[in-house]
Amino acid sequence: MKIPFNKPYMTGKELDYIKQAHELGHLSGEGIFTQKCHRWLEENLHCKKVFLTTSGTTALEMAAILSDIQTGDEVIMPSYTFPSTANAFVLRGARIVFVDIRPDTMNIDEMLIEQAVTNKTKIIVPVHYAGVACEMDTILKIANKYKILVVEDAAHGFLSTYKDKYLGTIGDIGCFSFHETKNITCGEGGAIILNNERFIKRAEIVREKGTNRCIFFRGEVDKYTWVDIGSSYLPSEINAAFLWAQLEEAESITWQRLRIWEMYHDAFGRLEGEGKVRRPVISPECQHNAHMYYLLLPDLETRGKLLKRLQVAGVNAVFHYVPLHSSPAGRKYGRAHGDLSHTQNVSDRLVRLPLWMEMTENDVGLVVQTVHRILD
Repeated sequence: MKIPFNKPYMTGKELDYIKQAHELGHLSGEGIFTQKCHRWLEENLHCKKVFLTTSGTTALEMAAILSDIQTGDEVIMPSYTFPSTANAFVLRGARIVFVDIRPDTMNIDEMLIEQAVTNKTKIIVPVHYAGVACEMDTILKIANKYKILVVEDAAHGFLSTYKDKYLGTIGDIGCFSFHETKNITCGEGGAIILNNERFIKRAEIVREKGTNRCIFFRGEVDKYTWVDIGSSYLPSEINAAFLWAQLEEAESITWQRLRIWEMYHDAFGRLEGEGKVRRPVISPECQHNAHMYYLLLPDLETRGKLLKRLQVAGVNAVFHYVPLHSSPAGRKYGRAHGDLSHTQNVSDRLVRLPLWMEMTENDVGLVVQTVHRILD
């Protein structure tokens, strides 16, 4: 491939920090680099408590446990998302209620949520697609009215904001991903953001395999034991050391990605004016983080032609998602509220273009020229 879809970025300090972690003799997690990451996230995101996790998926699984999901409880979310969003709650016995998305931002349509609420509804999960914020004021109003928890899936949304508040810090719980394909990465990793103080003490136990091990190491008890359900949700100190190098440059990484995003956006204005593509829509309340750049094509056939010809030209573009409500597991563990026509429509038409930190103007230009040549 001349232009890969993704190319993980290294700041240059990652291996030094991993070496330091090894020299300190603490690789299993909760060492100095984990503490540095926690402190950075809490101070810069202005949130009550953060715990690193092994992935965005396990952050969501922790959120499901902390929310005390029981068999038969319902969780409202969009169908246009990655399976982890639903899986975390299905594992605790929940039934998923899929709601359609807005055709502009591809986020859950906040005006359809209240109609999907029943006496079994326990949680609303807004997914901030492409790092663009959902309409959180409306979602929080509904949640408060029906005493429902809000768990933000901010896997795409690190350092994006909604009305000057960071995504992941607005609902009761927020979940981030630091996967290889995300803006800030440690290969596999994540974080759970606890904005509701009542979850903090239990989260520490759930994350430590259901034990009060952290309390023991603080000297608050003379031995530790199994006190709750939980699992091994702590990332290793190797992951935390890698992540720390990335967090140190998080603002500059975001700025560079935004610069690339703007180059794409400017370049495709004419094609949008001619009705050949639709560019991303950014809600006015949101400052996005340039997590991805996508185009919406007129139909499935045109999308297929574009992807095939980009591949031949050495440009690795991709599409996603297969809507969860139409998947085998989605039909088994959930139900659609309404016809979800926008979800299906977007799924057939969307193409994600390459976007990674070290893309040059020539790289972007090659992608742009190839798309224009195919669609003109």
